[in-house]
Amino acid sequence: MRRLIEKGLMFGNLVEVSSPALVERYRRALKHLTGKTSALDDFHIDISGYSPEIGDELDDDLYLNPNGCNRQFILLTTEQKSAPLLNAKFSFSRTILRDFIEQNETKLFALTTRDAVAGELMNSVLDMGTPQRLFDISRIVVEADTTAGDVKNARKLQEKIEHFRGDDDAWWDDVLIAEMIGLAKQTGDVTRNPVDLTVFTEDVPDFWTAHFGALYVFRGVEHPAAIASGGVAAVGDLPIKFVLGMNEPNRIAKFLELNGLAEPIVKARGVDAAAILRQKMDFILVDVASTLGHDLTGATRRDLRMLARQLGTALPEAYHGLHALLRWAEGGGDWPRIASDHPAYFYTLRAAAGPQRDLVNQLLAELTPLDVRQLFICHKELFYALYRGWSDAKREFVAEFLAAEYQVDKAGARAALFGHEPSMEEPPAEPEPARGGPWNSRRDLVDVVGPWGAVRRN
Repeated sequence: MRRLIEKGLMFGNLVEVSSPALVERYRRALKHLTGKTSALDDFHIDISGYSPEIGDELDDDLYLNPNGCNRQFILLTTEQKSAPLLNAKFSFSRTILRDFIEQNETKLFALTTRDAVAGELMNSVLDMGTPQRLFDISRIVVEADTTAGDVKNARKLQEKIEHFRGDDDAWWDDVLIAEMIGLAKQTGDVTRNPVDLTVFTEDVPDFWTAHFGALYVFRGVEHPAAIASGGVAAVGDLPIKFVLGMNEPNRIAKFLELNGLAEPIVKARGVDAAAILRQKMDFILVDVASTLGHDLTGATRRDLRMLARQLGTALPEAYHGLHALLRWAEGGGDWPRIASDHPAYFYTLRAAAGPQRDLVNQLLAELTPLDVRQLFICHKELFYALYRGWSDAKREFVAEFLAAEYQVDKAGARAALFGHEPSMEEPPAEPEPARGGPWNSRRDLVDVVGPWGAVRRN
């Protein structure tokens, strides 16, 4: 993993904590939340305040995430909003933390000039004893305050001020006045400089979790389902109508089709479909070549094309399926019929626009693990797990590629792969082609049956 760390592909963009004041604030917050402390004088933290160095020191990677259920956090600076989230157990955690910071940025900036802000992503579940408990998670509430209780004291002071203003007899209440003066010494003038934090809640109908062998939960769609990475047997009966396994491509394809969650890359707007297909083919080629012991040091795209001709029939069916689709996309071949049980099928898809887009792209990355760029962007936990088992030649090639073509321009790479962020407005409905008459073009056929024909059913 050292190669990834050196190239900024692992533990990248963490926030450094080295000033004595910030280190002391972090220690107080850590003691406040967990009862633990650290002797380190410098370390790095992610968006939640988790530090891999302190995790090693305490021999506990979940010291801010007990039971992997309700993520606690420590904010020393609003700059943490752009940091990654390490050891994620739920896909929604980083998004909620970032949104919370952005909605309260001015107040958090003022609070963190004096103290650390500590809090927790609260849900109705305290432990993950059974997979069924996951379905009790529906809304996340963010609770936060400084270690000195500034937010709580400010709320108390505001209540007392309102009572003082609304009760004519409050002028003679010496106890009330003394309490107000005592709280004001801690909080300052809350009427001019409010220190309260916006109560932040977010519904989470759809999410991925690392628990129970990893599980995707889709409840915010017309046809809800759960997809178990570790197999249906690993999760048992769940309170949802359909439970699918990763070894059931036909059922997963039908689920995506029924809910309109995915679209063919060759029909997507705003992307160079041919370039994406070529890159996916290169990644599959690299996997085969490294397995067969070929030297990939400094390999260019021309070198890879020559290597593809040498390997020929040794290349897997997924490669040949993408190659056929590429010939069609470039206007030099017939339309390939790639059904949902074809190894290339999920490589030809991307998530459709909508609230489930990021979760679907993560699912597609897991279904197409040889596409290492999408795997790294959309499912880093799985990328790091698989990276450990790759040959050294493949590790070197992938690390060099990601450092050269993704790390230097993340926004550009994402735009090239997924297109620009679409608006949330519904696109105008396209007219259906006439039924019963002759087809005017290959495009008409694609619009009706999809780019590879009807999805096969079990």
